[in-house]
This record gives sequence, structure tokens and C-alpha cells, in this order.
Amino acid sequence: MNSRLRNLIDWMKETEIDFSFITLPDNVFYFTNYRSDPHERVLAVGVFQREEPFLICPQMEAKEAKKAGWEHEIIGYSDIVNPWEEIEKAVKSRLNSVRKIALEKEHLNISRYEQLAFRFSDASFTGLDDTLNQLRMIKDVEEIQLMRKAAEYADYAVQVGVSELKEGKTELEIIAAIEYELKKKGISEMSFATMVLTGKNASSPHGTPGASKVKKGDLVLFDLGVVYKGYCSDITRTVAYGDITDEQETIYQTVLTAQQTAVRAVKPGVPLKELDLTARNIISQAGYGEYFSHRLGHGLGISVHEYPYVTETNDLALKKGMVFTIEPGIYVQEKAGVRIEDDVVVTDKGVEVLTKYPKELQIIK
Repeated sequence: MNSRLRNLIDWMKETEIDFSFITLPDNVFYFTNYRSDPHERVLAVGVFQREEPFLICPQMEAKEAKKAGWEHEIIGYSDIVNPWEEIEKAVKSRLNSVRKIALEKEHLNISRYEQLAFRFSDASFTGLDDTLNQLRMIKDVEEIQLMRKAAEYADYAVQVGVSELKEGKTELEIIAAIEYELKKKGISEMSFATMVLTGKNASSPHGTPGASKVKKGDLVLFDLGVVYKGYCSDITRTVAYGDITDEQETIYQTVLTAQQTAVRAVKPGVPLKELDLTARNIISQAGYGEYFSHRLGHGLGISVHEYPYVTETNDLALKKGMVFTIEPGIYVQEKAGVRIEDDVVVTDKGVEVLTKYPKELQIIK
């Protein structure tokens, strides 16, 4: 049994949980190494204190799940079989009674909860989300190595995007070039929908790329990431296409100073809120506080956004092995949108920055 399952079982014993039911695909992957998007079908892992765990998945995926390395029972069901009946049989064959079930309240929908409540009517239910967040928060050596590689591909993707900048080229054309080059290198999945935003579009933190064309004097924002062997990267760089105004350059340098200062502040024991406030105060002192409209960053790993979140109210202290983003931004409508983002790992004494594409202002001629 792998160490991740053992850690969960230790928690179950401490809290007297009889049965943990895991359904979020990213969490299923964490425990099984099997990555799948089941759409409307049921995909889940059942874990017990002493009995053998099981994975239930569509029959057509059972061989792939076994190939991924899951060594315990795999229950494959066809499209004419009720998976909830299979789950009920699997649990009741292992336990005479089920008093307490842990599940992911933030993921399991009401219909599926009702299936469990009906079949295990004597059981009480408790949340599993916080426990899984804590387990996934600290990355091991292998996870960090995979994330280093994912970051390398993200760096390469930005390099491709910058090389594609040309007056009259659309945001979507640049995205197509980035993703084509990544696919040639074997990357089949992005962490999220790739963003290339030029000019006024860049002043929207989560803008939608489209047919807008690059023109002289634009700031162009790249926000992207790749999935490498199940682990995500996430990088943002902003470059200038042609000469920009003095204010646009001031905005850029302010964001750069805030980002670099926050990165340097990373070390074990520092509260997450201190990182956010460090960057936020620099931006506020420069007169742009109202234009930094989001948190400083978020946890990163199997999910592109995961626990913990880097906000000015989060007292959680940094620990070795935590991986998260640092991404301050300033967004002034009609003038400029600048964000600079790195993926960082907390080390014994400080920080390792995974994303390495240059951050100094580039003016592309």
C-alpha cells in the first residue's frame, strides 16, 4: 500500500472514519496515479481502515487504471450497470456496519450524496476536503521534480509566444503557435486555457483571447501552463511590443519590484499573508493599490489552483515542500495590464523558483 493511502488511513483511525469516498479526479489521481476525466460517469476510490481499498471506474478504463499502477481491486462497470449498486456491494462486503463516511463536500453533488445516504442510511457524513488538502499541500521529491519539468515547458511556451509577436497577428494565432509547438514536444494538455492578451485586453486579469491584433505600443500578457505527467505549471509574463509610455513602464517596474520582493521573502515559518502584504504594499505605495484586484497567488500541483491560497488574511506558515505561485498585477483600464508570475517551492532555508523565463522588461521591436 502506498504512503499516501497510509497517511489517509492514519487520519481515518484517529477520527474513527469507517469509509472514505474520494471522487474528485485530481484526488483520485493522487492516490491511484490514474488520471481520467469521467464526465458524467462515476469514478471513485473507496478507502477503509483495515480492508482493501477499491477503485471504481467505467469498464472501458479498467485496463488503463491497472496499467497506471493501482494494485488493489478495480471495479469496472458497463454503461448498463448501476455503479452505486457496485459501490454498495463493495463496501458491505468489507464492513458489517458503516457508521461514519468521509467525502468531499466541495465536489460531491447532491444527487450522488443522496445515493450514498440512501444505501448507508445509518451512517453520518463528514468532510474530507481539508484533510486531502493538507495531504497534498506538501510535495515530495518526485512531485517537485515533475513540477520542475512542467515549468521548463512553460518557459519554452512563453519563449515561443514572444517569438511569434508580429504586428497584425491575432491573440488566437499566437496561442495556436504556442500549443502546436508544445504538442510537437509531447505536451498534450494545458493546465488551463492559454491566455494571450494584447493592448487593452491585458487590463482584464482574466480576459478572453480573441481576434484582437498586436500593434505597436501594446503590452502583451502571456498566462499559461502545461500538465506534465499529471502535474501543472503556471507562468505569466508581460512584454512590450514596440515602445511604451512612461506610465506603462512605471507600472511594469512596480509589478516587477513587488513580485521579486515577495519571492525573496519566501522561507519556512513566514505566514502566507506576509507575502501578499509585501507585494501589495509596494504596489499601494506606488499609487496603484486599487488596481491590484486579486490575491497574490495559489497552491499548485496536480490542480492548477489548489490549497493553500496566498492572501493577505491567510495566517498559515510556510513549510518546506509547499509549491505555489506569486503573481502580482496592475490593471488600469485603457492604459496597461501587467502581471508577472512564477512557480516557487519552499526549501529548507528559502525558495526555489521553478519558472525561469526572464522577467526584466522586454521591448520587442
